[in-house]
Amino acid sequence: MIVTVTPNPSIDRTLRVPVLVRGSVHRATDATAEAGGKGVNVARALATEGHEALAIAPMSAASVVAFRSLLGSAATLETVAIGGDVRVNVGLIEADGTVTKVNEPGPWLGEVETEALLARAAAVAARASWVVGCGSLPPGIPPDFYVRLSRVVPSGVRVAVDADGEALRACRGEPLALIKPNLRELEVLAEVGLTSLGEAVAAAGALVRAGVGAVLVSLGPDGALYVDRDGATHAEAVVDGVVNPVGAGDALLAGFLAAGGRREGLGLAVAWSIAACRSPGTQMRSVAPADIEAVIVHDVVDSERRLVP
Repeated sequence: MIVTVTPNPSIDRTLRVPVLVRGSVHRATDATAEAGGKGVNVARALATEGHEALAIAPMSAASVVAFRSLLGSAATLETVAIGGDVRVNVGLIEADGTVTKVNEPGPWLGEVETEALLARAAAVAARASWVVGCGSLPPGIPPDFYVRLSRVVPSGVRVAVDADGEALRACRGEPLALIKPNLRELEVLAEVGLTSLGEAVAAAGALVRAGVGAVLVSLGPDGALYVDRDGATHAEAVVDGVVNPVGAGDALLAGFLAAGGRREGLGLAVAWSIAACRSPGTQMRSVAPADIEAVIVHDVVDSERRLVP
C-alpha cells in the first residue's frame, strides 16, 4: 500500500475560457469541480490503475461531506478533524491550453492539528511500502513538517516528498528515499537557473550527495529526469491531444511509485503523466497503450540539450 499525506487538500474548480484578459469579465464555456491536493491526486491515480493507496488529509466535518461527494470511490480517504474548511483552488484554461491558477492558502493548523496529522500517518505507515508527503503547507504548519513525517515512519518504509518552497528546502540533506521537484523547484534548491539537461543532472546529483536517496524531476515538455547514486536517466514523449497539463506531475510520481520507485519505472511514470495531460481535469484517466508507446527512455543523458523554460 502507498500512503499519501496531504496537509493542504483542496476542491479544485476548473473553468474554461476562450481567452483570459486581465481586468475583464469572462464567461466560462465549461466548469468542473474535483477533490484535489497533490496527495489526493496521487492516491486517485494509483487507485485508477488498480494499486492500493490511502490518502490522509485534515478537514472539518463540513468539508468532509463536500469533499467525499466529489471524490466518490476514486480513492480511499482518511481524515483528521480540524476547524477550518478546505480551500478552493481555481484553474483557468484558455483555448490554446494556457493554464492560470489561483490557489487559496488553506485553513490554519496549529501544533495540536499538526501532531494529530503526523500521528495518523504513523499509525498506518507500518502497512505501507511508501509514505508520500505531498503539496503545500497550510498556515500554521512549520516548514519542517515533511522532515517530521519522515521521522515518525517506521524504518524500512520509504518516504518521498513532493513539495515546494520552504517545505522542500527543509528536506535538503535529509535521508529521504525520494524527492520530486519540478524544474523551477530544482532551481530554487540549486539556487541557480538551469538551462540544460546536464545542469539539471548536476543539481539533482548535488542533492543526492547531500543525503537524499534519489531525485525525480518533472521537466514539462522535456519529460522527466531520474538521478540517484548510480547515475541519471531521462525519459520524454511527444504528446498530442493535450487537454489539461495540471496534475501531470502528480501522475508522474504515482506512476513511478507504482512501478516500484526505481530507475526502471521512469518510462511508465512518464506514460502516466501523458494520460493525465490527455484528461480534462486533475483526475487521470486510465493509462492507454498509446500513452506507453509514446515514451522514449534515454539511458545516456544528452547533457548539452537545452531545456524549454
